[in-house]
Amino acid sequence: MNQEKQEYERRLAEDIGGFAFDPLGFVLYAFPWGEGALAGKAGPEPWQREELEIIGRELRAGTGAGAGQDEPARRAVRRDEGKAPHDAPDVPEKAKGMDSPIKSGNEGLGDGEALNPTGGGAPRGGSEAKIAFFANDPRIPPQEVGGERYAIRPDADPAGVARAAVVSRAVRRAVSSGHGIGKSAFVAWVILWALSTLPDTRGVVTANTEGQLKGKTWAELAKWHRLCLTGHWFECTATALISKLPGHAKTWRCDMAPWSERTTEAFAGLHNKDKRVLLIFDEASSIPDGIWEVSEGALTDAHTEIIWIVCGNPTRNSGRFRECFGKFKHRWGTRQVDSREVSLTNKAQIRQWIDDYGEDSDFVRVRVRGVFPRAGGNQLISSDLVEAALGLPLREEVFCRAPLVFGLDVARFGDDQSVLTKRQGLLARPQLKWRNLDLMTLAGLVARHIDEDRPDAVFVDMGGVGAGVVDRLRQLNYEQVIGIDFGGAADDPGRHANKRTEMWHAVADWLKNGGALPEDRELADDLTGPEYGFTGDKGQMILEKKADMKRRGLASPDCGDSLALTFALPVARRLDEPARGKSKTEYDLWAYGLG
Repeated sequence: MNQEKQEYERRLAEDIGGFAFDPLGFVLYAFPWGEGALAGKAGPEPWQREELEIIGRELRAGTGAGAGQDEPARRAVRRDEGKAPHDAPDVPEKAKGMDSPIKSGNEGLGDGEALNPTGGGAPRGGSEAKIAFFANDPRIPPQEVGGERYAIRPDADPAGVARAAVVSRAVRRAVSSGHGIGKSAFVAWVILWALSTLPDTRGVVTANTEGQLKGKTWAELAKWHRLCLTGHWFECTATALISKLPGHAKTWRCDMAPWSERTTEAFAGLHNKDKRVLLIFDEASSIPDGIWEVSEGALTDAHTEIIWIVCGNPTRNSGRFRECFGKFKHRWGTRQVDSREVSLTNKAQIRQWIDDYGEDSDFVRVRVRGVFPRAGGNQLISSDLVEAALGLPLREEVFCRAPLVFGLDVARFGDDQSVLTKRQGLLARPQLKWRNLDLMTLAGLVARHIDEDRPDAVFVDMGGVGAGVVDRLRQLNYEQVIGIDFGGAADDPGRHANKRTEMWHAVADWLKNGGALPEDRELADDLTGPEYGFTGDKGQMILEKKADMKRRGLASPDCGDSLALTFALPVARRLDEPARGKSKTEYDLWAYGLG
């Protein structure tokens, strides 16, 4: 490598290092906006700019460091926020804003060549194109470039980057969107930025299907890799983006990893202590919860920059992607992108969809607005219905005349819980939940609540170990205790395949008629989790089995089953019981369904 080319690579590396915590700056710098393949394109869409700015801002502010909380982690922050890295002294001359050393003259060069800042051809590939400077990161030893050694001095800071001690949590971004908004391009930019600006960065990218991953996500990365100013630093294979620096092929890379619940090693083993970890889920709605849970292990590395980005169309109203915008919203920064607000989309097609299906249809919500559907394709209870019921205030006269009914779901497995629900008419009270109790202890606790509240009926799931609780409570002379077999015959076998399906359908009707739920996110998630289908022979509705839900990565809906048990049979208030509240009556006005 001649001296001119060495100088170009050295200065390019210095400059790129200045974008370690500025992904937007990298994207504006590293691609030839307005030229060649990007002719007529001024840069990222507004939503893309904002997301890139947020990632950089969180990294610079320290809200995106590793999981360690006791010792400081080395981080680079911009010394002068008002000065762009390429304005720092002794870096290649280039225009301000979106320009970069790549000019349209590249088209006349041979493969593997590009113009350097002075106008000469500088190799963009080959073994000699080594990275010599990366913001003088003290973790990187001096490297040889064409026989020369560039010593990295701890006191040198040519790109305007200083080291600071910052410790905090991972950067987590969730983007829910309609079609055609430039999501795959955004993912490609983040990958190229992450690997280009910090040595020995490791990343994993997955998607809902192998076809999506190979045909769209990775194909888009290959396209932007060819356009990127630092593209010659990495080899883009069919399954990985790998550093060309000798000795770093295993430590400086981003891998494409189709998910499999049977082989989760790619996600479980994503550790990179003291460096940077990048994890990307494309079309995240359909990635099983089990993969998410295994991936959480990457967040345990101390003193590590961890960036986790999940994005996609909101096709399912349950699962971990949905929970990023609900149950776990406090852990994730979220964004919903409407396809109509992006210049890339076909507005005529979108208008046709809205005319055909309606603005608030699930089709338009998912494919245009980037909003989760009111109900999944086979979801029995919609999220909108549940959200409207959470914490719904009710006047006492609305429910005080109704019978008080208990529903007890008994834990079957080690990770399940026993749940007791108390429902009176339209009011479901806060649930009681217990784990790791033997049957006699559980029966004793329930007996205490029966004595205190004197319910009109207590329905207990008697499948599996629950029969022991039923027997014990009956031995204690609690006559209102009734065992219910989830798999038993429904009262209306023409509509429902089993008793459990019938009870859950009753819950849905109850919510539609004004049922009020406690502020309990676990219960809410349980109610929206199960899907339903129909039997092939009789066309009966059948609710998804707990085992099938677990295979989808969802937890056993113990809280939902407990509430459903309160609808097992019609119940009238016992004649020997006074009305609970201000009014009194000897009969039940809303015994079943509405009540």
